Amino acid sequence: MDQRFGKQDRLKSKKLIDKLFVEGKSLKSYPLKLVYTTIEDSDSPELKTGVSVPKKLVKTAVKRNRIKRLMREVFRKNKYLVTSDLSTSHAFMFIYISRDEITYEKLEKSMINILKKFSDN
Repeated sequence: MDQRFGKQDRLKSKKLIDKLFVEGKSLKSYPLKLVYTTIEDSDSPELKTGVSVPKKLVKTAVKRNRIKRLMREVFRKNKYLVTSDLSTSHAFMFIYISRDEITYEKLEKSMINILKKFSDN
């Protein structure tokens, strides 16, 4: 089981991010929102993933960075829920939609729930 989350797994393409927010579909599991879309021009099935914590909701950079670190770690540990039966490439963006700080356990529960919802679609 591959638990890496390296450069090749990160969502960095401006074109792809723009496409994601224009054409993407979304799922919610409080306090997370998943926006996703398919990637057409890739050879093998892969997952490009980004995380976002709005400055409007979480004011201090220290708290925003901590939440983003936790989100990346929880996704890294649980991405097998999606990658095991992946047939096409997808771009994911996880957006934190709460004003409150969160524990690792609550974030993990929410992430697992949203990844299962995605797998069921």
